Amino acid sequence: MKNLKYIMYSMVTMFLLVTGCQEDDVEFGDIVAPSNIQIEVDIVGADAANPNGDGSGVVNFRATANNAISYQYTYNGATSSAPNGMQTYNFATLGLNTYTVTVVAYGTGGASSSQTIDVEVLSLYEPPADLITMLTNDSSRTWRIKSEANSHFGLGPVGGIFNEFFGAPPFDKEGVGMYDDRYIFNVDGTFTHITDNTNDEGGDDPSGTVFGREVLINELNGPGEGVQNGADIENYPYSDYIEQWFITAPGGVETLNLTGIGFLGYYIGGDHTYKFEMRSANEMVLRSTDGNSQFDWGFILIAE
Repeated sequence: MKNLKYIMYSMVTMFLLVTGCQEDDVEFGDIVAPSNIQIEVDIVGADAANPNGDGSGVVNFRATANNAISYQYTYNGATSSAPNGMQTYNFATLGLNTYTVTVVAYGTGGASSSQTIDVEVLSLYEPPADLITMLTNDSSRTWRIKSEANSHFGLGPVGGIFNEFFGAPPFDKEGVGMYDDRYIFNVDGTFTHITDNTNDEGGDDPSGTVFGREVLINELNGPGEGVQNGADIENYPYSDYIEQWFITAPGGVETLNLTGIGFLGYYIGGDHTYKFEMRSANEMVLRSTDGNSQFDWGFILIAE
């Protein structure tokens, strides 16, 4: 009888092990490298008379591929994440120049394929020197949300007053993953987002959390979900990352552009552009429209 019980136990155990392995295999799926990478290029202002653009130097890229689940772009040695395959670059070298951009498409199991494209772009816009100095201190400069100020974070109607609907009182968003972030602008055009500056005292620790809008924040493809509070997602796990920044002036309005998933303060998706409402030597007020085209969001940043 004992032997019979032992045999039955062993058979059940073996069944569970085999079943568990089969389920793991189903979840893992096939390793498939993306194929047929297509790159659409939109040189801003390009037409029959101006095939290389309007002189802004801004180019919008859109990559698609069969079996791709995410994308990365590489230009000038810097790599940017582009989960939806879309990326914008500002090619700021004055004159008519050819630039090389590489797209890497990732499939299941980490399999990847790449495609490289050359674009010829005209650039005539040169940002004001004092704006570059303000952002970078002509080398590197670190900024943070000015949490101690009224309306350091707010929202309003698109095109209206950015804090008309809400303006955060001082320290109103303490502990949600916003105030411990740091934004580093380097004069070479790189942008570093430190998602938690409080854990770097004993050495670099890239782990941290960020704050953002429900659904839209999923564009980050982070490892966790964070905590939902109304339409906000608090303390969404996300590590430090590097993107690119550049300045444009559509319609004469100075605008800060961040590539890839780059953002400030609160993730809202959209086109990752921030219009300057005000700037001084050590402070700037920026506004941006979210990916739902529902609100304009405002942020006050101060240099450290």
